Amino acid sequence: MTHLWVRAEQRPNEERAGLTPEGAKALLDAGIKVTVEESSVRAIPLQGYIDAGCEIAPENSWPQAPADAIIFGLKELPEDGTPLPHHHIMFGHAFKGQHSGKALLERFKAGGGTLYDLEYLVDEAGRRVAAFGYWAGYAGAAVTLKSWAAQQRGELCGPVGVYGGKDALLTDLGAELDDLNADRPSAIVIGALGRVGTGAADLCEAMGVQVTKWDMAETASGGPFPEILTHDLFLNCIFARPGTPVFVPREALSADRKLTAIGDVACDPDSDYNPVPVYTQSTTWEAPALRVAENPALDVMAIDNLPSMLPVESSEDYAAQLLPSLQTLTDLTSGVWGRAEATFNEHLPG
Repeated sequence: MTHLWVRAEQRPNEERAGLTPEGAKALLDAGIKVTVEESSVRAIPLQGYIDAGCEIAPENSWPQAPADAIIFGLKELPEDGTPLPHHHIMFGHAFKGQHSGKALLERFKAGGGTLYDLEYLVDEAGRRVAAFGYWAGYAGAAVTLKSWAAQQRGELCGPVGVYGGKDALLTDLGAELDDLNADRPSAIVIGALGRVGTGAADLCEAMGVQVTKWDMAETASGGPFPEILTHDLFLNCIFARPGTPVFVPREALSADRKLTAIGDVACDPDSDYNPVPVYTQSTTWEAPALRVAENPALDVMAIDNLPSMLPVESSEDYAAQLLPSLQTLTDLTSGVWGRAEATFNEHLPG
């Protein structure tokens, strides 16, 4: 019997889940065994999974799961170097030249396990079957606006946290902007036709921010793109890959610019293809903005688990998208899972 083991997230500030109790019930009805770990942080209460009929395991007990269990989580595993013998479903961040990803792939090679990377679960046309993108863009634009507002007060953006829902986020952010007694900033969103860019633009428009929306047509020239520097905010919503143009080069730090806040929602600072190479490290919930230039200031927001600011809404949205693929876990050799394994094998160290 196919066995899906839903692990607790071990990364700080990560409360999302990739499977809801309703989805777990659907998998059980399809003959798939579902084990859910206890979690001290998961936004969706454990009782729902118990009521659905799932087996419950202690928090972080997945390394002792049966050898045939498929371990399902969202964010990265503890970087302890241990071999990984199981099949794992998660965001591995290991296939685009990320330096930290090389160590992860070595762990899979040592243990004989397989990574089904959630970013590379695609249909026959190569489109991702599920993504958190909309809520990443929504939350990323919000934190970038918070960073800009802090600048207006002569400060660097302070810690951010979880919201009970998007209405609470909008209320909080709106009050912060209103307190400035200043005109709303202008923003440019690149990748505006995608899920991430749509979320970013929707948040900006909800806050009365004028948005310039760019996508592939506007960036096909490969740059440079001086128009970006004429906006107060730049929101990068295009994931790094070979051929991605550089949107804000290092020279922009000392250039004549209006730009003072960058939201790199895609957040690939250690990728060889980083389109915003003015910074080299992700930011955090405790320190959301990294100042990379002065006179005028330029702050970069690059938090890589943004949807967890709205964990319930983002979990329900993502889980609904992913469920049809999870229902096909009984056959790992074809379809979504076969394609994901082929991608993994292409990147596995020789």
